[in-house]
Amino acid sequence: MNRLVILGNGFDLAHGLPTSYRDFIDDYWRGIKDSNHNDEFVSFDCNSKVEFENVKNIDCISKQFIALNQEVKFSEAEIYTEYGNNILTGKYPRAHILNYKNIFFRLINQKSIQNWVDIENEYYTQLKGIVNLKPENRLVDKDEFEISRKDKIIKLNTEFDQVKKSLEKYLNDKIIIDEERVTTISDLLRINLGEDKYFLEFPSQDYNELKDFYKEYSPDKRKEIITYCLNFNYTKTIDKYISFTKEYGEDRNFGEVKNLQIHGRLNDNGNRINFGFGDEMDDNYKLIENIDDNEYLKYFKSFQYLQNSNYKTLLDFIEGNNFQVQIMGHSCGLSDRALLNTVFEHVNCRSIKVFYHNIKDENGKVIKDNYTEIIQNISRHFNKKSLMRSKIVNKNLCQPLPQI
Repeated sequence: MNRLVILGNGFDLAHGLPTSYRDFIDDYWRGIKDSNHNDEFVSFDCNSKVEFENVKNIDCISKQFIALNQEVKFSEAEIYTEYGNNILTGKYPRAHILNYKNIFFRLINQKSIQNWVDIENEYYTQLKGIVNLKPENRLVDKDEFEISRKDKIIKLNTEFDQVKKSLEKYLNDKIIIDEERVTTISDLLRINLGEDKYFLEFPSQDYNELKDFYKEYSPDKRKEIITYCLNFNYTKTIDKYISFTKEYGEDRNFGEVKNLQIHGRLNDNGNRINFGFGDEMDDNYKLIENIDDNEYLKYFKSFQYLQNSNYKTLLDFIEGNNFQVQIMGHSCGLSDRALLNTVFEHVNCRSIKVFYHNIKDENGKVIKDNYTEIIQNISRHFNKKSLMRSKIVNKNLCQPLPQI
């Protein structure tokens, strides 16, 4: 039984790497040292220069304005001053101190976003909003309306690309992999030698085939088992595992392990990472196609997959033999729906096993986990729900992903 190990951002986080959206966005605010700051994302409108110290996030900057006894209000997304009382409304007119030049960047700061998939979903939400715009009245010229709508999608794509470039720079500059950490999770890639519990992870029709295979298990048989890491990360964490499995493969039952970095790699001969949206099953997708303007399709992942052979390699693998999906650190969100539907509903996909994340309190006690959340997300990639229920491995046979 081959394996398709789906690796998401949680895999990097399990290694202690600061690759979450929150890590990225807080790092941006830490780089702002004073109110003279002016870049493509934000600028400040102050009467005097204000220096910032010990900045961890945008809240820290806001509180330093407060400390200067200025009449300032703040939230996670804005800093503004209240400059007088409006008697008629009882509200204070506001003058912004912090000015956002990139509206999409402002949106993702306003919301309690934790995962990269949430940013991709937000992009799609804004895209759908533009697609569904209607003329305000019948007198509006149709051509003028279309020009205005086109300007909006160009602006959204430009701002989204600015965030994408900033993410690439952050990952290139800040992510350093500790080679000693790979041994912590490496045993998850070892081939299971056919214990009875392992057989329970598969439909009953696979039992006899698996038992017969493992009865005859030998180094020659091991070469028949292939593990493909369907890697959604941009980092090179998995490279250390590939080297490790090659070095110790004969002694530790790793079999053949390959990396398929489906969304691209950092510093890959100048190629950009694949960051966008991939839910062509959504009801709005046909509306977007029917606009007949490629600007609206610019950041759909399917068209970026065709820039290299990775997607074809994935299709060849899942067509080749039966396989089990193992999910490590991937939320299975809707932004990868087209690809995951292809994998999960394929006849050769025999089961889906989740390595979930245990959430602990300050004393290290497990208070909850995200197993249910992940399988709920998985269900959205199935058109046939009965097929979904037959493939997902129950929690008793799953385990948490080790954390460093």
